[in-house]
Amino acid sequence: MRRGGFRLAIGEGFDEVLNAARAGAPWAFERLYTDLAPAVLGYLRLQNAAEPEDLTSEAFLGIFARLSSFQGKEPQFRSWVFTIAHRRLIDERRRAVRNRSTPTAGNEILDRIGGDTEQDALAVIGSRRVYELCAELSDDQREVLILRIAGDLTVEQVSVIVGKSEGAVKALQRRALMSLRRRVEREGVPL
Repeated sequence: MRRGGFRLAIGEGFDEVLNAARAGAPWAFERLYTDLAPAVLGYLRLQNAAEPEDLTSEAFLGIFARLSSFQGKEPQFRSWVFTIAHRRLIDERRRAVRNRSTPTAGNEILDRIGGDTEQDALAVIGSRRVYELCAELSDDQREVLILRIAGDLTVEQVSVIVGKSEGAVKALQRRALMSLRRRVEREGVPL
């Protein structure tokens, strides 16, 4: 369901789910996590988090611990979740600089057991293509684009998360999309 630019995964039952999670109902925590964790994980992966799965879990632990402080409806909740994930990413980057460690890229295909080889190969190729395209964008362009698309957030929400004006967010998004369009037009779409 979409309203005002938002993909509402829970919809009309959001208040009930939120209240149940605040009361400690395991099913409500699972519902919130299931609905938002894939998008948060995708955001963190495309932002080159060293350990995106761990960071997603860490973000949700913080989210669930502070549910009582949240006020608003589902679109605001989605923005709040991505704000917390963004802050965890910034914290991870600061720790990496302090520790002077170099994150290593994981080979996710080796972590999988069984499955359809052709489908797995196409998924890896598709993921690799997305990573390659995103890697060519500036950090700010990539972040804005991922929050707008994967996070399904408004320009206003993204501007709050990244600490830039709405005009700057729009400009970054426009430049990112133009850059991607030029590359796809130049190289074509691989079949």
